[in-house]
Amino acid sequence: MRTSTPAPAPSRRLALGVLATGLLMTILDGSIVTVAMPAIQSDLGFTPAGLSWVVNAYLIAFGALLLLAGRLGDLIGRRKMFLAGTALFTAASLLAGAADSPGVLVAARFLQGAGSATSSAVGLGILVTLFTEERERARAIAVFSFTGAAGASLGQVLGGVLTDALAWNWIFLINLPIGVATLLTALRALPADRGPGLRAGADVSGALLVTSGLTAGIYAVVTIGEHGAGSAHTLGFGALSAALLAGFLLRQAKAAHPLMPLRILRSRSVAGANAVQMLMVAALFSFQILVALYLQKVLGYGAAGTGFAMLPAALVIGAVSLGASARLIARFGERNVLLTGIVLLVGVLGLLTRVPVRASYATDLLPVMLLAAGFGLALPALTSLAMSGAEESDAGLASGLFNTTQQIGMALGVAVLSTLAAARTESLATAGRPAAEALTGGYRLAFGTGTGLLLAALAVAALVLRNPAARRPRPRTEPRTGAELTAP
Repeated sequence: MRTSTPAPAPSRRLALGVLATGLLMTILDGSIVTVAMPAIQSDLGFTPAGLSWVVNAYLIAFGALLLLAGRLGDLIGRRKMFLAGTALFTAASLLAGAADSPGVLVAARFLQGAGSATSSAVGLGILVTLFTEERERARAIAVFSFTGAAGASLGQVLGGVLTDALAWNWIFLINLPIGVATLLTALRALPADRGPGLRAGADVSGALLVTSGLTAGIYAVVTIGEHGAGSAHTLGFGALSAALLAGFLLRQAKAAHPLMPLRILRSRSVAGANAVQMLMVAALFSFQILVALYLQKVLGYGAAGTGFAMLPAALVIGAVSLGASARLIARFGERNVLLTGIVLLVGVLGLLTRVPVRASYATDLLPVMLLAAGFGLALPALTSLAMSGAEESDAGLASGLFNTTQQIGMALGVAVLSTLAAARTESLATAGRPAAEALTGGYRLAFGTGTGLLLAALAVAALVLRNPAARRPRPRTEPRTGAELTAP
């Protein structure tokens, strides 16, 4: 049986700050490195193909270990897992900042991914057990979701400033003071908890199957650009991943102490929210990454200028997440708020399908940034739905599963949308179109595909998801009439 020490309100707010800071480090580290890639390649001598592993090593470790880390948190204690993951991430950041060769940096990035997975997998699990009252939990999830949604935009700003002002090493070294402060605060703020122990769910075979299956799948996806979608390499690793994950599910159905009890997938909220998230995150890769590439490669923005150009999106996401989402969810329900957010995001990518080669920021791009308010509505509602169907004993697993589908969606978005954009750009360039026009044509195709993925997410959300519970009616204060008392 899981036991935990209840925390008073001030401690819970401090704990929320710790969890949000841990998530922020993870999100920043995923986006901050993108604007520093040219400097890293020049300084360490990466080949073009090798440079992609600065990102891929992190994604593979992070995505493959989330589910396992979430379940381990349920079994041995989520606080222990959060502390261990933060410590590993901080140490790996020091190694990355001091790297003097491609091999050392790639190894450090893999360790960073493992540390991020260990800490972030249990973050939502800790949050939902700390905040049990409906409105408080909605506000806490809004803060958590804002940190994730806005962190990517802030990372691009910070990465550009640090790279231009200091050196690429500082995008990793800046994690050291933040990581140490997070660890020291977490020791005091996070409540001690004790799970039932590894014997209650130490499914070693299941752990090996799911970790190796996710590793093979994410590896196949992130190397599509290098080998091609129809290559023997991609299809072989994709088939291996499918076989390993199928074996994992069969194992979970028969194991006495499964790593992932399949009962968690019987919840419409859990299964539906994870499916919606995978589609939504895959689509929105085109906003977070391809818009930045469009600003730099077509409009000629610098690294810092690109970050500042996308800053309005972060600000409007923050305003909606922190200022309105909890109240709207309390009044209209998670499902309705989620559907409204997705509709706004369809508008974001729909507008981008018409972006011109010589765009004006004020008229062509700023409206898109403001419509990003859909992030601030959709993500808190989706997170609430994903966690609402999990029992307290499975909160870490539900958190790990939610983060896993996020990473799978991101990897699919990177592979599919960037491949489509590159193929369309090459086709237009071969036809004699100017470079800027060819690039814009490729990005438009990716934005259109992303719009289709968002429409699919909207359909799944409308058909599958329901609000976790009906809002209780207000108590009646006036006496009932005789007709009401005798009515059936």
